[in-house]
Amino acid sequence: MRDSIRRELERVVERHAEVERLLADPETIQDQARFRELSQEYAHHERLVERFGTWREHQKALAEAHTMLEDRDPELHALAEDEIARLSAELETIEADLQRLLVPEDPRDDADIYLEIRAGTGGDEAALFAGDLLRMYLRYAEQQGWNAEILTEHPGEQGGYREVVVRFSGRGVFARLKFESGTHRVQRVPATESQGRIHTSAATVAVLPVPDAVEAIEVNPADLRVDTFRSAGAGGQHVNTTDSAVRITHLPSGIVVECQDERSQHKNRAKAMAFLEARLTAARQAEQDAEQDEARRLQVGSGDRSERIRTYNFPQGRLTDHRINLTLYRLEEIVAGQLDPVIDPLIAEHQARELARVTDEP
Repeated sequence: MRDSIRRELERVVERHAEVERLLADPETIQDQARFRELSQEYAHHERLVERFGTWREHQKALAEAHTMLEDRDPELHALAEDEIARLSAELETIEADLQRLLVPEDPRDDADIYLEIRAGTGGDEAALFAGDLLRMYLRYAEQQGWNAEILTEHPGEQGGYREVVVRFSGRGVFARLKFESGTHRVQRVPATESQGRIHTSAATVAVLPVPDAVEAIEVNPADLRVDTFRSAGAGGQHVNTTDSAVRITHLPSGIVVECQDERSQHKNRAKAMAFLEARLTAARQAEQDAEQDEARRLQVGSGDRSERIRTYNFPQGRLTDHRINLTLYRLEEIVAGQLDPVIDPLIAEHQARELARVTDEP
């Protein structure tokens, strides 16, 4: 274990003991808000303190086992070797646990999300690619046991989507998909290309966590313009004969959201308002992130939709994530929804950066 990590663990243990003393203080008990805050801090670090205690016990036992190696008794020597192997393996697991526990939790990790996909440069091919991305995320959500609900969709002329918004609900949705925001680029031969030339197109993805009641921004009704229209989904799906679809414009920011999923105008308006609150909350979070150091951002990269994060090269069967220089030759599996080989390295990189920040290491 690195010295910087051990020092940080020791600092947390000292703070944990201090919080325990404060919780027993009559003055703290009388201050309900303070008592609740300290209780949450105590509970948050309890697992880490327990694992660090186990690590210390194993280190002591390992030192004793190394001392046993000096014994000339063959049986004791063999016993010591077995004990060293066992303790070393367990210590490796414990140290990995401690590093994960040191990384600050993102309180939004279990939040539901709105995932917004828009066709970018590339015309019809970009819209088709946006459709491919949507299917990829829907299949991944199905594998994870999440619920998916398409809120609004604008089909492309030749298929796919010019824009589509989906709400995903389930455990750990934001934790798994929060690094998907940005520009996704595709390189392939379009079906309409007679010369077999490779074209490059793009689509942008935005992942917006659904804010809880505490952090959600209050929206002044006077700041809104609400329009209704007749929805027209792809292939005749969700087509209504009444103006039940709702489009809401937030006048101060210019943000426009809409929902056409339900046949009820009231339900569509409620869903559109919830999406608007998520967009406004995400914009506020982006402003706060911009005021902090780059190393403290919650994204691997900026998460800005203008940032190119990934390339899908179909002729080579290759996917490249440019933020962490990850290249995988498993493109067919990935676009079929097998996203874990892409997502797991991104999470690991994020955790490594956060751990380095916590322990003040470059």
